[in-house]
Amino acid sequence: MQPPNFSHTVLDRFLRYVRIDTQSDASSPTCPSTEKQKDLGRLLAQELRDLGLKDAHLDEHGYVYATIPSNTDKTVPVICFCSHMDTSPDCTGKDVKPQIVKNYRGGDIVLPADPSQVIRVTDNPALADQIGSDIVTTDGTTLLGADNKAGVAEIMDAAQILIANPQIRHGAIKILFTPDEEIGRGADKVDLKKLGAAFGYTIDGESAGHLEDETFSADGVTITIKGVSIHPGFAKGRMEHALKIASRIVDRLPKDLAPETTEGREGFLHPVGLEGGLDSASLSLIVRDFTEQGLKDKEALLEDIVRGVMKDFPRSTYTFEVKQQYRNMKEVLDRYPEVVEYALEAIDRAGLQPVLSSIRGGTDGSRLSFMGLPCPNIFAGEHAFHSRLEWVSVQDMEAAVRTIVHLAAIWEEKA
Repeated sequence: MQPPNFSHTVLDRFLRYVRIDTQSDASSPTCPSTEKQKDLGRLLAQELRDLGLKDAHLDEHGYVYATIPSNTDKTVPVICFCSHMDTSPDCTGKDVKPQIVKNYRGGDIVLPADPSQVIRVTDNPALADQIGSDIVTTDGTTLLGADNKAGVAEIMDAAQILIANPQIRHGAIKILFTPDEEIGRGADKVDLKKLGAAFGYTIDGESAGHLEDETFSADGVTITIKGVSIHPGFAKGRMEHALKIASRIVDRLPKDLAPETTEGREGFLHPVGLEGGLDSASLSLIVRDFTEQGLKDKEALLEDIVRGVMKDFPRSTYTFEVKQQYRNMKEVLDRYPEVVEYALEAIDRAGLQPVLSSIRGGTDGSRLSFMGLPCPNIFAGEHAFHSRLEWVSVQDMEAAVRTIVHLAAIWEEKA
């Protein structure tokens, strides 16, 4: 087989996509949570149709679907490449002005519109691997949107290469772009029957060469306190202040089970919301661990803390509600080892050192795996996401494109 033509346009695509504001909104009940996400969805659907993918479309929920038809006589499992279009609510994504540091020579990168924003080497050790690369940053006033428009651009560029190079044999390939991943709803309205894929890959990881086959398992906990409300002038010995009770629970959380004190495979208990007053208060936490038992142990510890606090407030009551959020996708992926093995081979063929790692978080792939689409996470090259210090290497994006193309070919070869 002749070597594929890897003439890249991924940077042009990326620069075009990041200028479209697609920030999601957790307070919105709609899907997508913001209509502006459809602005990018419409553009992507049109660009896919321009590539000749006649079924490409944006649905009413803000999802983009398309199919690259098979060009082989073999029976090949249908695979899907997926990225999300939204950017994080943590930092504004309006009026993004991308900057390119060409031929990076090392050292800190000062962002031009706000010199107080500095991408420091000490905070970004991955920069040591980028000498000679072209680094895309923001101007310092917004996030960049590499999470996950780098993945979107990489899938689009890979699609163009596969279509333009029919000598690269592959089975049917599905493309899926989702809204609202950043607020945990990216898989809510995916139509897996319409998608019609057997296996998938999210393109939403960090360092080049990394493949993630494991995520946290995640629960949310809501503790509701009912206190005793008394006029403050007559409160001695009688008032039991609900907000103070909830604050005492937070204060007793173990310091060594917090996100800021854990790493690697260590889980945590993390308060994310506290509201209320004298009569009632609500405390929200997220619980993370790589195992189901680890989740249960942390939730039991948390309720023990609550019970201990409540002993000092005998006339007050509480409720303790646990809601499942997502589960470790490795539970599913271990049943289909070829999904991970083929991706590691594709990374190697793309000229990179494959690194199998875990995510201290979750992706669309977590939920998609348990919905019936086993779905590990391939690097997209994004770094310092959700911040004004976000950056991505052009060469890493190009490597992701090569990986996607090789992976499509590997599935056909192995069939």
